Amino acid sequence: MIPDDLARPGPDAARLADQLLRAGRPFHAHEVLEASWKSAPPAERDLWQGLAQVAVGLTHAHRGNARGAVTLLRRGAGRARGYRDQAEPSAGGAHDHPFGIDLAAVLAACDDLAARIERQGLADIPAEDLRLRLTVRSEAEDPG
Repeated sequence: MIPDDLARPGPDAARLADQLLRAGRPFHAHEVLEASWKSAPPAERDLWQGLAQVAVGLTHAHRGNARGAVTLLRRGAGRARGYRDQAEPSAGGAHDHPFGIDLAAVLAACDDLAARIERQGLADIPAEDLRLRLTVRSEAEDPG
């Protein structure tokens, strides 16, 4: 169980949510992301809220609710896309990889998964496809 008063810095929250999503625990990832959303500065709230909604979409998918999954995946991706589109570009590309999150890959995965679920339902979606990755792969994980 994630404590209600969980407050983690952005990179730590992103890493923990990533671990939970890859472990097939999207509900718990949602709790981490929701805590970040509620404690974030206003400029970051759309990012965290969008990611929390994506996690809820994945929770619906795990529970067999295709319609809820599609709705929340799209809603969450839309909110996170709004954050990305409003973020100020920086020398480090922070709007592309805020807090180590590979936002472009997350958005593409959400769009793809929502379309696949809508087209074919949940029965033929492999469980591994419901384990979204948030953070950028390190060289140790993906030596290239």
